[in-house]
Amino acid sequence: MSREEDVYMPALLGKNIPIVTTDDKWKMLFGEEGVSEEIQALATELNKLMDSQAAFKQKIKDIKRLKKTLLDEVIGISDRLNKGDKSAAKELDDRKRLIGDCNTQIEALEDQLVGLPREIYQLNYKVMVASMSVCYERLHRNTDEINEIDEWLSNTRKELKKQVIRLQEGEMENFNLYSYMHDIFGPEVVDIFDMEYDPERNHRIRTPSADSRQPGA
Repeated sequence: MSREEDVYMPALLGKNIPIVTTDDKWKMLFGEEGVSEEIQALATELNKLMDSQAAFKQKIKDIKRLKKTLLDEVIGISDRLNKGDKSAAKELDDRKRLIGDCNTQIEALEDQLVGLPREIYQLNYKVMVASMSVCYERLHRNTDEINEIDEWLSNTRKELKKQVIRLQEGEMENFNLYSYMHDIFGPEVVDIFDMEYDPERNHRIRTPSADSRQPGA
Protein backbone atom coordinates (compact mmCIF):
# COMPACT_ATOMS: atom_id res chain seq x y z
CA MET A 1 0.00 0.00 0.00
CA SER A 2 1.35 3.43 -0.96
CA ARG A 3 1.89 6.25 1.53
CA GLU A 4 -1.21 8.08 0.26
CA GLU A 5 -3.37 4.97 0.60
CA ASP A 6 -1.99 4.31 4.08
CA VAL A 7 -2.77 7.89 5.19
CA TYR A 8 -6.34 8.09 3.87
CA MET A 9 -7.53 4.52 4.55
CA PRO A 10 -8.25 5.02 8.30
CA ALA A 11 -10.11 8.29 7.67
CA LEU A 12 -12.23 6.76 4.90
CA LEU A 13 -12.93 3.50 6.72
CA GLY A 14 -16.67 2.81 6.65
CA LYS A 15 -17.36 5.65 4.25
CA ASN A 16 -19.50 4.92 1.21
CA ILE A 17 -17.14 5.36 -1.72
CA PRO A 18 -18.90 5.18 -5.11
CA ILE A 19 -17.34 3.05 -7.84
CA VAL A 20 -15.44 5.82 -9.62
CA THR A 21 -15.11 4.13 -13.02
CA THR A 22 -18.90 3.87 -13.42
CA ASP A 23 -19.21 7.67 -13.46
CA ASP A 24 -18.92 9.13 -16.97
CA LYS A 25 -17.31 12.26 -15.50
CA TRP A 26 -14.41 10.27 -14.03
CA LYS A 27 -12.24 10.43 -17.18
CA MET A 28 -12.94 14.17 -17.44
CA LEU A 29 -10.85 14.62 -14.28
CA PHE A 30 -7.71 13.93 -16.28
CA GLY A 31 -8.27 16.60 -18.96
CA GLU A 32 -6.33 16.49 -22.22
CA GLU A 33 -3.54 14.42 -20.66
CA GLY A 34 -5.91 11.49 -20.29
CA VAL A 35 -5.79 8.60 -17.83
CA SER A 36 -2.29 7.31 -17.09
CA GLU A 37 -1.40 3.71 -17.93
CA GLU A 38 -1.06 2.88 -14.23
CA ILE A 39 -4.50 4.20 -13.31
CA GLN A 40 -6.07 2.71 -16.44
CA ALA A 41 -4.69 -0.72 -15.49
CA LEU A 42 -6.29 -0.43 -12.04
CA ALA A 43 -9.55 0.77 -13.60
CA THR A 44 -9.59 -2.14 -16.06
CA GLU A 45 -9.04 -4.65 -13.25
CA LEU A 46 -11.77 -2.97 -11.21
CA ASN A 47 -14.22 -3.12 -14.12
CA LYS A 48 -13.46 -6.83 -14.59
CA LEU A 49 -14.26 -7.51 -10.94
CA MET A 50 -17.48 -5.51 -11.26
CA ASP A 51 -18.42 -7.50 -14.38
CA SER A 52 -17.67 -10.78 -12.58
CA GLN A 53 -19.80 -9.75 -9.62
CA ALA A 54 -22.68 -8.78 -11.90
CA ALA A 55 -22.34 -12.06 -13.84
CA PHE A 56 -22.35 -14.19 -10.66
CA LYS A 57 -25.41 -12.37 -9.33
CA GLN A 58 -27.22 -12.82 -12.64
CA LYS A 59 -26.37 -16.55 -12.70
CA ILE A 60 -27.66 -16.96 -9.15
CA LYS A 61 -30.84 -15.13 -10.10
CA ASP A 62 -31.32 -17.34 -13.18
CA ILE A 63 -30.69 -20.54 -11.21
CA LYS A 64 -33.10 -19.49 -8.46
CA ARG A 65 -35.71 -18.83 -11.13
CA LEU A 66 -35.11 -22.33 -12.54
CA LYS A 67 -35.25 -23.80 -9.03
CA LYS A 68 -38.63 -22.15 -8.42
CA THR A 69 -39.93 -23.63 -11.67
CA LEU A 70 -38.69 -27.08 -10.62
CA LEU A 71 -40.29 -26.73 -7.17
CA ASP A 72 -43.61 -25.80 -8.80
CA GLU A 73 -43.30 -28.88 -11.02
CA VAL A 74 -42.56 -31.05 -7.97
CA ILE A 75 -45.92 -30.06 -6.48
CA GLY A 76 -47.77 -31.13 -9.64
CA ILE A 77 -45.79 -34.35 -10.01
CA SER A 78 -46.34 -35.21 -6.33
CA ASP A 79 -50.10 -34.86 -6.83
CA ARG A 80 -49.95 -37.26 -9.76
CA LEU A 81 -47.87 -39.71 -7.72
CA ASN A 82 -50.35 -39.55 -4.86
CA LYS A 83 -53.11 -40.36 -7.33
CA GLY A 84 -51.34 -43.54 -8.36
CA ASP A 85 -49.42 -42.38 -11.40
CA LYS A 86 -46.29 -44.56 -11.04
CA SER A 87 -44.52 -42.86 -13.98
CA ALA A 88 -44.44 -39.69 -11.88
CA ALA A 89 -41.88 -41.27 -9.51
CA LYS A 90 -39.02 -41.01 -11.99
CA GLU A 91 -40.02 -37.45 -12.92
CA LEU A 92 -40.05 -36.54 -9.24
CA ASP A 93 -36.57 -37.99 -8.74
CA ASP A 94 -35.31 -36.07 -11.78
CA ARG A 95 -36.73 -32.80 -10.42
CA LYS A 96 -35.22 -33.40 -6.98
CA ARG A 97 -31.85 -34.12 -8.57
CA LEU A 98 -32.05 -30.93 -10.62
CA ILE A 99 -33.06 -28.95 -7.53
CA GLY A 100 -30.02 -30.40 -5.75
CA ASP A 101 -27.81 -29.33 -8.66
CA CYS A 102 -29.30 -25.83 -8.44
CA ASN A 103 -28.50 -25.65 -4.73
CA THR A 104 -24.92 -26.79 -5.37
CA GLN A 105 -24.42 -24.21 -8.13
CA ILE A 106 -25.95 -21.42 -6.04
CA GLU A 107 -23.69 -22.29 -3.10
CA ALA A 108 -20.59 -22.33 -5.34
CA LEU A 109 -21.47 -18.99 -6.91
CA GLU A 110 -22.20 -17.41 -3.52
CA ASP A 111 -18.79 -18.64 -2.29
CA GLN A 112 -17.17 -16.88 -5.25
CA LEU A 113 -19.15 -13.74 -4.46
CA VAL A 114 -18.09 -13.61 -0.81
CA GLY A 115 -14.65 -12.06 -1.35
CA LEU A 116 -15.53 -9.87 -4.32
CA PRO A 117 -17.01 -6.87 -2.44
CA ARG A 118 -13.82 -6.48 -0.40
CA GLU A 119 -11.60 -6.84 -3.50
CA ILE A 120 -13.75 -4.29 -5.33
CA TYR A 121 -13.65 -1.88 -2.38
CA GLN A 122 -9.86 -2.07 -2.07
CA LEU A 123 -9.25 -1.69 -5.80
CA ASN A 124 -11.77 1.13 -6.09
CA TYR A 125 -10.00 2.82 -3.17
CA LYS A 126 -6.68 2.61 -5.04
CA VAL A 127 -8.24 4.10 -8.18
CA MET A 128 -9.81 6.90 -6.12
CA VAL A 129 -6.57 7.81 -4.30
CA ALA A 130 -4.57 7.74 -7.55
CA SER A 131 -7.21 9.89 -9.28
CA MET A 132 -7.32 12.38 -6.40
CA SER A 133 -3.52 12.61 -6.46
CA VAL A 134 -3.61 13.56 -10.15
CA CYS A 135 -6.43 16.07 -9.55
CA TYR A 136 -4.65 17.83 -6.70
CA GLU A 137 -1.41 17.93 -8.66
CA ARG A 138 -3.29 19.68 -11.48
CA LEU A 139 -5.03 21.98 -8.99
CA HIS A 140 -1.68 23.01 -7.48
CA ARG A 141 -0.16 23.51 -10.93
CA ASN A 142 -3.13 25.58 -12.11
CA THR A 143 -3.12 27.63 -8.91
CA ASP A 144 0.59 28.43 -9.30
CA GLU A 145 -0.06 29.56 -12.87
CA ILE A 146 -3.11 31.61 -11.81
CA ASN A 147 -1.10 33.34 -9.08
CA GLU A 148 1.72 34.05 -11.52
CA ILE A 149 -0.69 35.57 -14.05
CA ASP A 150 -2.47 37.54 -11.32
CA GLU A 151 0.85 38.99 -10.15
CA TRP A 152 1.78 39.87 -13.74
CA LEU A 153 -1.57 41.61 -14.26
CA SER A 154 -1.18 43.54 -11.01
CA ASN A 155 2.32 44.71 -11.97
CA THR A 156 1.14 45.52 -15.50
CA ARG A 157 -1.72 47.64 -14.15
CA LYS A 158 0.71 49.56 -11.96
CA GLU A 159 3.11 50.07 -14.85
CA LEU A 160 0.22 51.08 -17.12
CA LYS A 161 -0.88 53.75 -14.64
CA LYS A 162 2.70 55.07 -14.48
CA GLN A 163 2.93 55.20 -18.28
CA VAL A 164 -0.46 56.96 -18.56
CA ILE A 165 0.76 59.61 -16.12
CA ARG A 166 4.00 60.02 -18.11
CA LEU A 167 1.98 60.33 -21.31
CA GLN A 168 -0.27 62.98 -19.80
CA GLU A 169 2.71 64.86 -18.38
CA GLY A 170 4.46 64.80 -21.77
CA GLU A 171 1.36 66.03 -23.58
CA MET A 172 0.87 68.75 -20.97
CA GLU A 173 4.50 69.81 -21.29
CA ASN A 174 4.02 70.09 -25.07
CA PHE A 175 0.97 72.26 -24.47
CA ASN A 176 2.90 74.54 -22.13
CA LEU A 177 5.86 74.74 -24.53
CA TYR A 178 3.61 75.76 -27.42
CA SER A 179 1.84 78.27 -25.21
CA TYR A 180 5.12 79.84 -24.11
CA MET A 181 6.51 79.79 -27.66
CA HIS A 182 3.37 81.46 -29.03
CA ASP A 183 3.46 84.04 -26.26
CA ILE A 184 7.18 84.79 -26.66
CA PHE A 185 7.76 84.43 -30.41
CA GLY A 186 4.28 84.72 -31.85
CA PRO A 187 2.25 82.17 -33.83
CA GLU A 188 3.71 83.11 -37.24
CA VAL A 189 7.26 82.46 -36.11
CA VAL A 190 6.28 79.20 -34.41
CA ASP A 191 4.53 78.03 -37.60
CA ILE A 192 7.71 78.69 -39.60
CA PHE A 193 9.79 76.62 -37.18
CA ASP A 194 7.15 73.83 -37.21
CA MET A 195 7.53 73.64 -41.00
CA GLU A 196 11.32 73.67 -40.78
CA TYR A 197 11.84 71.02 -38.10
CA ASP A 198 9.16 68.45 -38.94
CA PRO A 199 6.17 69.51 -41.01
CA GLU A 200 4.71 66.00 -41.04
CA ARG A 201 4.98 65.41 -37.33
CA ASN A 202 2.01 66.04 -35.08
CA HIS A 203 3.11 67.18 -31.64
CA ARG A 204 0.53 65.81 -29.27
CA ILE A 205 -0.65 68.22 -26.65
CA ARG A 206 -3.00 67.96 -23.70
CA THR A 207 -5.19 70.92 -22.93
CA PRO A 208 -5.99 71.72 -19.29
CA SER A 209 -9.58 70.50 -19.77
CA ALA A 210 -8.37 67.16 -21.15
CA ASP A 211 -5.78 66.90 -18.37
CA SER A 212 -8.53 66.95 -15.75
CA ARG A 213 -9.46 63.38 -16.64
CA GLN A 214 -8.26 60.66 -14.30
CA PRO A 215 -5.42 58.37 -15.48
CA GLY A 216 -6.74 55.18 -16.97
CA ALA A 217 -10.27 56.59 -17.29
